[in-house]
Amino acid sequence: MAMQIPAPQGEQPDATTPGMAVLAGGCFWCTEAVYLALEGVTRVVSGYAGGARETANYRAVCSGTTGHAEAVQIYFDPARLSFGRLLQVFFAVAHDPTQRNRQGNDVGTQYRSAIFAVNAAQRQMANDYIAELNATGLFGQPIVTEVTILENFYSAEDYHQDYARRNPDQPYICAVALPKVEKLRHTFPQYLQTKES
Repeated sequence: MAMQIPAPQGEQPDATTPGMAVLAGGCFWCTEAVYLALEGVTRVVSGYAGGARETANYRAVCSGTTGHAEAVQIYFDPARLSFGRLLQVFFAVAHDPTQRNRQGNDVGTQYRSAIFAVNAAQRQMANDYIAELNATGLFGQPIVTEVTILENFYSAEDYHQDYARRNPDQPYICAVALPKVEKLRHTFPQYLQTKES
């Protein structure tokens, strides 16, 4: 049975108003697949957060030496979705926030757990929520998610965009991404897009 991760205790409107968030939780194919299923998400871009423009490419980032994290830039409608809900899904479904510089068999700083806040309100809310979750003891270990202000985000190569939907039979997608989407369906059915969306 899936762990029930509570929503943040306090929503901060200033954290939601930009309608954009940048989250890193391992392979961006998987994180993107989870967020594309959410009601209120209008667009998700896979890319590289942090690091320099010159090395913001898949081959270089995979070396783990560029300072980038595989991340997703999530655009959402603030009237239908809050930053707090994005964070709840991030910690409950999208990845394991207790793994440092890895997610499962994906190892390296490029797979680190990170929230790249687009403003001070997002940074404060993320830090407060991590403290709340750590206090519950639900994860059994401390959350190691980094929270920093976003400095750079570079879109990944075209073939990485909407990867899970376009490649549903790819072995990695079957083994890692699709189970996360299924977990989202079971854990937060009320957050899913409807066919009319």
